[in-house]
Amino acid sequence: MSDDTEKKKISGYGTGSVDVVMSVSDVAREAEKIAAAAPPKSELDALAGDDVFLAIDDLRAGYGKMEILHDFSLRIGRGQSLCLIGPNGAGKSTVLHSIFGFTNIYSGRIVAGGQDVTALSSNEKLKAGIAYVLQDNSVFPDMTVEENLLMGGFLKDKPSEAREAAERVFAKYGRLAERRSMPARVLSGGERRLLEISRALVMDPEILLIDEPSIGLEPRFIDMVFEILEDLQRRDGKTIIMVEQNAKKGLEFADLGYVLVSGQLAKAGPGSELLDDPDVGRLFLGG
Repeated sequence: MSDDTEKKKISGYGTGSVDVVMSVSDVAREAEKIAAAAPPKSELDALAGDDVFLAIDDLRAGYGKMEILHDFSLRIGRGQSLCLIGPNGAGKSTVLHSIFGFTNIYSGRIVAGGQDVTALSSNEKLKAGIAYVLQDNSVFPDMTVEENLLMGGFLKDKPSEAREAAERVFAKYGRLAERRSMPARVLSGGERRLLEISRALVMDPEILLIDEPSIGLEPRFIDMVFEILEDLQRRDGKTIIMVEQNAKKGLEFADLGYVLVSGQLAKAGPGSELLDDPDVGRLFLGG
C-alpha cells in the first residue's frame, strides 16, 4: 500500500478535508504558535475605519473566578460585520457574553456608540441598542410566533410599542407573518432561526451579537439565514458580531475576521484575506 493511500482523511473545522489527522488539542497547539504575532490596536483601528462604533480595550473577563479573556481588544465600525473564529475553548462566545453582560469583567472596558457600557446590565445594554441572539432552540415552542416576537419587546415602555415593532417585523418577513398565529414548534429550523433573529429586532438594536447562526441547520436554511443577516447589515445598517462554527461561511460573510486562541487575539484582518491565509485554512477551514 502506498503512502498516499495510507493517509487518513478527516473533515476540518469548516468544509473540505485535510490529509493529516488533527485532533482538537492539535489544532489548539498549532493555533497558539500563530498567536505570537498578535495584531496591535493600531491595526484593529485601521480595519474598523474612521467610524469605530464598538471598542473593547484590554478586557479581562470570565465566569466566577475563572478568567477566560486575557487583555482582549476589539474594534468594529458602524455597519460592519465581524466573525470570531478559533479552536474550541478559545473564548469566542465569552466575547459576546461580555459585551452583553453575561460575564464577570475584572478589568478593561467596552464602549458602544461613545457610551461606556462595561458595567451595564443586560437589560440596560438592550436599551442601549445591543441585542444578543442566542444559539438555536431559544424560541418558546408552545407560544405563537406573534407571542414570541412580543417577548422581544418586554422592555418597551408601552405594550403598544412592542406590537408596532412586531408588525414591522411581519411586514419585513412574510414567512413569519403567514405563521403569526401558529405555535413556534411547527416552524422549520430556518424559520425558528429567523424568529430568534426577528425577536431581537423588536427593540431596534444597532448592534447584533449572533451566536452560531448556522448551528443545527440544513444547508438550504444556512444560506437563508446568512441572506437575512446580509440584508440587516447592508440595508438596515446593523453592526454584527458573530461566532460561527462554520469558519468558511462566517468569513465569506463578514467584513472582518478575528482568530482567538486561549482567550487572546491571535490574528485579525478582512474576512476575505483570512480565507486565503494558509494558517487559518490549515487549522480552521479544512485545508
